[in-house]
Amino acid sequence: MTGPQAQAAPGEGSSALAYREREAGGKPSGLLVLHHGRGSNEGDLMALAAVLDPERRLHVVSPRAPIELPGSPGYHWYLVPRAGHPDPETFGEACSVLGTFHDELWRRTGIEPARTVLGGFSMGAAMSYAVGLGAGRPLPAGILALSGFLPTMTGWRPDLAGRAGLPVLIAHGARDSVLPVALAREAERALREGGLPVEYHESESAHHVDPRQLHTFRAWVDARLPSSA
Repeated sequence: MTGPQAQAAPGEGSSALAYREREAGGKPSGLLVLHHGRGSNEGDLMALAAVLDPERRLHVVSPRAPIELPGSPGYHWYLVPRAGHPDPETFGEACSVLGTFHDELWRRTGIEPARTVLGGFSMGAAMSYAVGLGAGRPLPAGILALSGFLPTMTGWRPDLAGRAGLPVLIAHGARDSVLPVALAREAERALREGGLPVEYHESESAHHVDPRQLHTFRAWVDARLPSSA
């Protein structure tokens, strides 16, 4: 890989996920992995790198979801029978391939899970929960969940007992017509009851990243991944 925005070809490495990455300006203080939303691609959230980490302290990576649907733009992590309820089979497959991608990324960069923030928007937030809270998965430094939901489904449940103390930031719009804000409130309640410290932000926005909250997200990421200096 060369350059700050290098892209891997699909199938490169055993995870078979394409990705984009932006290297740190020097020795990285940590790793920020951003998971895009439904019908998007690995370049969509890379613009957040400049906002969340303008000093280029972090190594930033964004993988591409594995599913393409006929007649639908972009890429998808799993199929969606109804909002907030992933298809179990494709969700399980996505968890497996994304977990492999993260494992390979930690080995390749030498940046351990404890110095990694997992972030995502919408469907990508659900995937951040899935791999960050999944039983047997490495414990990250934090989870940044933007306009998403905590998956609830047969065959998967979050390992909250094993994640007590893991910081989570949840941000959601009260006017979100794609994923109702009630899903974010339910996630906050479940995580708090499970012993996770949650920073919750609700705005009057729709289904998008509210630009008025970006400074808050940056401060939270800075606190999770402080400068090695």
